[in-house]
Amino acid sequence: MTAPTGARLRPMRWWDIEPVRVLEHELFPEDAWTVAMFWSELAGCGGPAPLRRYTVAEAPDGSIAGWTGLAFAGGSADVQTIAVAPHRQAAGLGTVLLRDLLTAAADLDCREVFLEVRTDNDRARRLYERHGFEPMGVRRGYYQPGGHDALVMRRDHTRPLPPAPRPRAPGVDGTPDTPASADRPTPPAPTDREA
Repeated sequence: MTAPTGARLRPMRWWDIEPVRVLEHELFPEDAWTVAMFWSELAGCGGPAPLRRYTVAEAPDGSIAGWTGLAFAGGSADVQTIAVAPHRQAAGLGTVLLRDLLTAAADLDCREVFLEVRTDNDRARRLYERHGFEPMGVRRGYYQPGGHDALVMRRDHTRPLPPAPRPRAPGVDGTPDTPASADRPTPPAPTDREA
């Protein structure tokens, strides 16, 4: 699949970890994932019964424009991460990445999709709300360090996805169409991931 920015979506591979890690530190300086966390998450993508799905958006020049991660089990899915490189934001790539995750969740027969987002990240919240996510509650001090609160959101995935938005120029309505440094949970220790 090709995104509006010309980026091509494909499965994340081990050789993507280093460029993603560099962008990760730029986007999430307080709680960037480590290389070991990415390796652990990618390990869940293989085998006969994978529990993870990670995708990168590869720009025409071969650089990483964005990435996503989805965990799934028992009819539910959790958005682990969604991020867009700073110089690729506000061009609709966040929407493309989110819709790709939601399509994957539907293909996996997930009836609900959850995510956490910082309560002060209005741009990402609006994107999620446009795609049918509804607030469920707040987790106080969820994002560490810093102690930022997380809004827990849920999408009833038995409902169809809303129609894809029409392409538009970045920032036309003052609301970039990407979660930018969209929040995602800090993954638990590898032994806790199967819950």
